[in-house]
Order: sequence, then structure tokens, then C-alpha cells
Amino acid sequence: MIRWPAEAIWEAVSPTLAGFTVEILPEIDSTNTELMRRARAGRLEPVLLVAERQTAGRGRLGRAWQSAAGDSLTFSLGLPLAPRDWSGLSLAVGAAVAESLHPDIGLKWPNDLWLRDRKLAGILIETASFGEQRYAVIGIGTNIAPPAPLPAGAALPATPPAWLRELLPAIDAPQALLRMAPALVQAVQAFEALGFAPFQARFNARDVLRDRAVTLSDGSSGTAHGVGESGALLVHTAQGMMPITSSEVSVRPVNARPA
Repeated sequence: MIRWPAEAIWEAVSPTLAGFTVEILPEIDSTNTELMRRARAGRLEPVLLVAERQTAGRGRLGRAWQSAAGDSLTFSLGLPLAPRDWSGLSLAVGAAVAESLHPDIGLKWPNDLWLRDRKLAGILIETASFGEQRYAVIGIGTNIAPPAPLPAGAALPATPPAWLRELLPAIDAPQALLRMAPALVQAVQAFEALGFAPFQARFNARDVLRDRAVTLSDGSSGTAHGVGESGALLVHTAQGMMPITSSEVSVRPVNARPA
């Protein structure tokens, strides 16, 4: 049985986030999907929903996120949110989560945490409007231990996996959650008040694409030069400096660094 630090997280977060609750589920299809279901039913309170196992976890662009009890950490933060500008939210979340875990964790624009050119964690942000209120669901999936071997014939992931125990051998999913959750809430509240500006340098300090040759999903290529004030990825191409703003555009380093 996994012992989750729900009370410790509630004590750390509730003084600055009224009505906040923490909920642990043994299994669900997707924590993001569940919080959106609740929001459509009128439940718009702030909640941290943790699943020991997800049966239909989702990543960016509809990709599946594999989840096994104890080997990975999957959770979503849902809350009403009203920033003046939503640009850069996933980058701010990534910076705060990476900082809460380990100095060696890098950030791959726009949604991933990387370790030596392998994917350690992914972020999926979804929003919906209900009347005059907008509800945001921020989902994070993190590999704690080496993932189970893929079934025969399964497609390999686009990016090989990394796991947190490579950096912190003794850490488990509850300990990782206790580090990440308060930092995540604090970052989201800061973003709502101040936007992406306070996070720009923090992201660029961990940017794994910076000064590297990259290819875009439209076939163009160039050199990445960090992110701008709004969180756009700056890529110097043959046509000049191009700000990449759509999370639907896939960006890959041309040559992976050695592990």
C-alpha cells in the first residue's frame, strides 16, 4: 500500500488556496479527464487529484502516457484561473517542477522535462470556460522507476524514457509528489498574478534546446535561442528569427547528446 502525504500537501497549500483539497484514487482513466468531467458538472473547486494508476493517460498531441502504480507519478491540479495572458503557462509549470526535483533536470519546450535527452516527465494543460469562469487542469506524469518493457510489436516512444531514480535513487512517488505539488501551486499563482516574465530566465537556465540545431514538424530547421518574453521558442532559420508559439508544432534537436 502506498502512503501518500495528502495531509502534508494540504497543510502547505491550503493557506494560500481557499477550498483546496487533495484526493488519491487507486485507478482512473485519466486525472485530467476526470477533473474536466467534474468541471462540466459544476465542480470548479481547486483540487489535486492523484492516481496510483491511469488506464488512459494522455500526453500532448493525444499521445498515450503509460502509468504503473509506484513506478510513475500521475496527478492533475484543477483550479479556476484568470491570468491576463495564458502564454507560457506550461513553461512556468515546467520550470517550477524541475526546480523542485533536481538541478540536473532540463526543460524541453514546450511541455517536457528531460534528463540527458530522454523524457522524464510530461505536462498537459487543458482549460475550459464555464460562464465567466475559466477552469484550468494541469496534468503531470513523471517516471519514478524504469518503465516496464513495451509489449511485443508496440511502437517505441519518440523520445527514450528517463526516470527520477537515476538522480535520486531512494525517492518514491509520494516523496516526489510532496516536492512537486506545493511548488506547482505556488508557480501557478505567481503566473496568474505576474505572467510568464518571472519564469523566463528560470526556463532558459534549463532549456535543453538552447544553441542546438532543431527541426520543426513543418520540415524547416534552424538553431534554438531560448524563449522570449511570452514563452515563444526563438529559432534562427534561413528566413531569420522565427518565434514558435504553437504547442501543436513539434520541435526536435537534430543530434541527441550522449547519455
